[in-house]
Amino acid sequence: MKVTEHLKNAKKTLFSIEILPPLKGDSIESLYKHIDPLMEFNPPFIDVTYHREEYVYKNRENGLLEKKATKKRPGTVGICAAIKSKYDVDTVPHIICGGFTKEETENALIDLNFLGINNVLIIRGDAIKTEARFVPDPEGHNYAVDLLAQVISMNKGQYLDDELLNAHPTNFCIGVAGYPEKHFEAPNLKTDIRYLKEKVARGADYIVTQMFYDNQKYFEFVETCRSEGIDIPIIPGLKPITTIRQVTRLPSIFHIDIPEDLSDEIEACKNNAQAKQVGVEWCIQQSKELIEYGVPCLHYYSMGKAEPVYNIAKELF
Repeated sequence: MKVTEHLKNAKKTLFSIEILPPLKGDSIESLYKHIDPLMEFNPPFIDVTYHREEYVYKNRENGLLEKKATKKRPGTVGICAAIKSKYDVDTVPHIICGGFTKEETENALIDLNFLGINNVLIIRGDAIKTEARFVPDPEGHNYAVDLLAQVISMNKGQYLDDELLNAHPTNFCIGVAGYPEKHFEAPNLKTDIRYLKEKVARGADYIVTQMFYDNQKYFEFVETCRSEGIDIPIIPGLKPITTIRQVTRLPSIFHIDIPEDLSDEIEACKNNAQAKQVGVEWCIQQSKELIEYGVPCLHYYSMGKAEPVYNIAKELF
């Protein structure tokens, strides 16, 4: 079932999670141990992130360094199929621009279509850690809107090979990212909303937001979107803070603000156990307010840690 169908049929706010593929060499059982306790709350869909290649340098016999690409968390398509099979839950694989050619993207989408997976989340993806800015594959997409256009074309039966005149159309429900505090590369929120509006005009079906810790920013974001004619569902993304370090780490990685009250509480903690408790309580209160506001779904970024999300969900669902 498509994400939009789950949202339309829901009688109350839904619970969903986003998970990370296991590190290369880890068993999928480690992922199941993460998902198992959260199935108590009946997530109708589970997002699976995609991680692009990173570069490592290895010593050669001649004393020079060899630059090699490696993926530390491979297997998004296979993991989606495994989750769908084990739990009978719809999955939402992330499809990114970075590290993919257009043909590789098409092949991945064909595989997903064969597996009966008809939801995708389209994002540009981040720059490689060793690069100062995002650099697309020479044969790939530079922007998420262009990647979106490729998926829309396949939904119309239009593939890269023009000779496929009677190609079977795919049927993907397409999610895109939204940024209540704007994407860090956008000059201002107004411009960022304009880019988002273009994605909706191209055919995006729903929006999932970047994590935020001030609900007012989400409310204002939704209000602005609606005033600009963006009328598709906007799912809030949440992540509980679980360590003292995350107060400074999360803003630097995700370009978000931490409210003063929350940062003061976390910084006053003597250890990470106390910080986790503060973070969970903050997220519970956020969630309650968002449910009262009438959000269609609460989407939790679990980051490979089930316990904090479980403790939040048991208070709400």
